[in-house]
Amino acid sequence: MSSKRKANGTASNGKGLNGKTSRTTAINGHGAGDFLDPDDDGLYFLPLGGAGEIGMNLNLYRYKGKWLMVDLGVTFGDDSMPGIEVVMPDPSFIVERAADLCGLILTHAHEDHLGAVPYLWPRLRCPIYATPFTASVLRRKLQDTDFGNQVEIITVPLSGRFEVGPFDIELITLTHSIPEPNALVIRTADAGPILHTGDWKFDPDPLVGATSDEARLQQVGDEGVLALIGDSTNVFRPGSAGSEASVRENLIELVGKYKTNRVAVACFASNIARLETMAKVAEANGRHPALIGRSLWRMTASAKENGYLQGIEFISEHDAGFLPKDKVLLICTGSQGEPRAALSRIVSDSHPHITLEGGDTVIFSSREIPGNEKSIARVQNALIRRNIEVITARNDDIHVSGHPARDELIRMYQHVRPQIAIPVHGESRHLMEHARLARECQVPQALAVSNGDMIRLYPGPAETVDEVFSGRLAVDGKRLASLGDPVLRDRNRLLHSGAVV
Repeated sequence: MSSKRKANGTASNGKGLNGKTSRTTAINGHGAGDFLDPDDDGLYFLPLGGAGEIGMNLNLYRYKGKWLMVDLGVTFGDDSMPGIEVVMPDPSFIVERAADLCGLILTHAHEDHLGAVPYLWPRLRCPIYATPFTASVLRRKLQDTDFGNQVEIITVPLSGRFEVGPFDIELITLTHSIPEPNALVIRTADAGPILHTGDWKFDPDPLVGATSDEARLQQVGDEGVLALIGDSTNVFRPGSAGSEASVRENLIELVGKYKTNRVAVACFASNIARLETMAKVAEANGRHPALIGRSLWRMTASAKENGYLQGIEFISEHDAGFLPKDKVLLICTGSQGEPRAALSRIVSDSHPHITLEGGDTVIFSSREIPGNEKSIARVQNALIRRNIEVITARNDDIHVSGHPARDELIRMYQHVRPQIAIPVHGESRHLMEHARLARECQVPQALAVSNGDMIRLYPGPAETVDEVFSGRLAVDGKRLASLGDPVLRDRNRLLHSGAVV
């Protein structure tokens, strides 16, 4: 038992998001959880990433002494982390219990849900479960490692049902900004089902993939759902997120205004529906769609391998450089200002095939991920200084979010009717507001949690029974380092107030 844990199982270290201001470090320095009896039939939820920030999702469930991991993602470094581009959760807690880790289920193929697998799988060495498109994306990422052929990737069909240790898993198809997003129904022998939503929205016309299976959500709700663990990203946004179909119409009209000059569109490589949209936009305006950026080619290969983007041909950046300006539509990586992405290289004149000049237009068909504002502004300012027109979603309706707004969240709660709501995938303000909304939807218990909170879901009532270590690791060259690493700390100190002598 943690030395900082009260007898009644509640945290005793101040107050904050969930009644806490500081993180308990227990027993071996990597948290508690050791108080759990191997024969304990209770059902527990433990987020190690994504509860208090948007990105680097890592969720754990424990039942009958076994652990199930849901997602293993990354986030990206900002100006406070000089030299660091990729950050991920520190998995030390579950690494120490890897013998009891039954598997990792990936809800979908976004970087903040699977991007840490190539870095952390050697520490975990568990089987990975994913639907066909997600499995294809992961296999391509693992080609850059020296252990890719050792990873057991088990492909699960859409709407599939399978067992992972003592957990009975069912996939429910939802919509998002990437093919094959899945909610997980997690069933155990003792408790009611848990719905882990992953990233989702209700899009009536997603253009790529099926619509959300709301009928199945209602049927699961009829079973008596114990808990909903859900996306909080857009909890402050009224109404609905909007449909990809409306974006297509608006982009066709927008690009059609530029008859003679070069047009480039920056978007997320993983947004397959948006890539299909850009191909249709190019066709409608007599242009050839060109993919500029390695990750775009990887994603389109995985998409075509699984039946998406059929009949669409993209031209290479080499060929695009020889076409007249008014005959090509450049689709570029770099919507978040990433320094090594295609758009940043074009702006800095370091791209070998593509240039932009005064009179050209760049459309940012994407949202600004929190933390990337400065990087995005840097690229946009560089474009504007060259007399290149910059169009963003603030000016025109050229992007819709892949996450549920308030009306969709309410609809989900009406379908599922859980006894417990635990918001995740959001900053502290998102989680608190989502918990408030859940209570307004008549959910009996709504808990705003933090990374490292050990939540007992069953037997109830749901409560935080302990805290475990939750940290962050950064990719620093070829090594993984804690954010408290002396080298990173000294580098940050030098950036802000020092000099090397």
